[in-house]
Order: sequence, then C-alpha cells, then structure tokens
Amino acid sequence: MKRQKHTIDATQKSLGRLASEITQLLRGKNKVEFRPNQDVGDFVLVKNFSKVNITGKKKEQKKYYRHSGYPGGLTEKRLGELLEEKPKEVLRKAVAGMMPKNKLTPKQLKRLEIEL
Repeated sequence: MKRQKHTIDATQKSLGRLASEITQLLRGKNKVEFRPNQDVGDFVLVKNFSKVNITGKKKEQKKYYRHSGYPGGLTEKRLGELLEEKPKEVLRKAVAGMMPKNKLTPKQLKRLEIEL
C-alpha cells in the first residue's frame, strides 16, 4: 500500500469542515480499498492554520475540559485561550473528536502535520 501526501490550505475555512475533511483523508475513506479495520489512510499537511475561520462566539463560549484524576481536579480552558497557547492542539482535538475510538486512531493521528 502506498500512502499519498495531501496538502490542505486552511485559509478562511471553517474549523469543523476542515477537521472533517482531514479525518476522511487520515482514515482513507476516499480510497476504493477502504476497510474500517485496516489503516489505509494518507499523510495530511495543513498549512496556514492561523488563518482558519472560527465563526460566532466560539472563542469565548467553547470550553475544553481536563481532569487530573484527583478530587477537584477539573480544569477548563476557552477556545480563545487555547488558540493563544497551543493553536495546533485545537485542530488536533477537533480531528480526534471526529475519529472512531479504536486502536487505529493514534496511528492515524500521527500522520497529521500542522503548520501555522
């Protein structure tokens, strides 16, 4: 199996639509030989992610949660804060949320490369 390399320009694209396009390429759903239990996806390079379009009030209202495992260990960050600190993590979380939760997913996510 030969993997291709796809380059996507994120300029003025919506975050969710961009993430769903990337997910399909990483899983290989655009190929004839696609099977859900096999990893036949391609490499994806995203350019100009800093110019992605985030609509509405999502920067102030959308929250990401983490828990340390200890009582009272729930922390939250807004999308705007996460974009300032770790902008690549925003797209990685969006793509990971659209992927199936199985053993192939970490391998497929390693083929995602993001350039600001």
